[in-house]
Amino acid sequence: MNPWRFSLTTKRLLFWALLLSVMTFILFPVYWMVTTSFKVPLEYATRTPSWFPRQMTLDHYREIWKEQAYKYFLNTVIVSLTSTAFSLAIAFPAAYGLARFRFPAKLDLLFLLWILLVRMAPPVVLAIPLYTTLQSFGLLNKLTGLVIAYQIYTLPYSIWMLLRFIRDVPVEVEEAAAIDGASRLRTLLAVVLPLVGPGLVATAIFSVIMTWNEFIYALLFLKTPEVFTLPINIAHFITEYEVLWGPLMAIGFMSSLPILVLSGYVQKHLLRGFAISFK
Repeated sequence: MNPWRFSLTTKRLLFWALLLSVMTFILFPVYWMVTTSFKVPLEYATRTPSWFPRQMTLDHYREIWKEQAYKYFLNTVIVSLTSTAFSLAIAFPAAYGLARFRFPAKLDLLFLLWILLVRMAPPVVLAIPLYTTLQSFGLLNKLTGLVIAYQIYTLPYSIWMLLRFIRDVPVEVEEAAAIDGASRLRTLLAVVLPLVGPGLVATAIFSVIMTWNEFIYALLFLKTPEVFTLPINIAHFITEYEVLWGPLMAIGFMSSLPILVLSGYVQKHLLRGFAISFK
């Protein structure tokens, strides 16, 4: 008998044990962040921290409320959703054109390579030209300017990701719509758009995450607290002399919660989008 041959039950147990280990490794920082946000300073500022809060407190959440974190939260929501909607509105027709039309001298490949290089470039490299451009148009210290700057992140990514989804749509479907008398625009909106809906959702989720967590451009292009986003506010709790772990964990949990809820709510579309893309 082969000693390395396992029964079906043993394989299932090993699979669930491995899955549980991976989930524990991934979720433990989230658990520690949440529990620390409810602890008093004497519990987390010690060499032997407790696994559970012995004395529950909401002081850290009251402190971030007094710091008007809800304003930074609203600014982040506005910037993330606007940036995502703007990039998808441009990336969808751009990806469709690149997938369906032929360009002379392989200009489509050169364009895709160019936007890929822009996306892979370090953010600091593009910070100075973006700063001077926004300054010349009077868009510094404005959320509109930050939305435009974030297209450096979201637009190339959205074009590349939607390109694969659109290529998976059979051309025969569009030809059938054309035979029925539909124009190119109507075919794009009524036929192609619903078929790549899961891909749009998956792209939107990752675009929101990228802009939600962005810190460098927000720090460089925003100057007054009225337009600050959450990443800048979170950095406020890391001072020169100490780290305010309680408020930091509280604001970290509050900033992570919307993304977790949004990802969980659209997980079916997200998984379906990846299934279509990699089939």
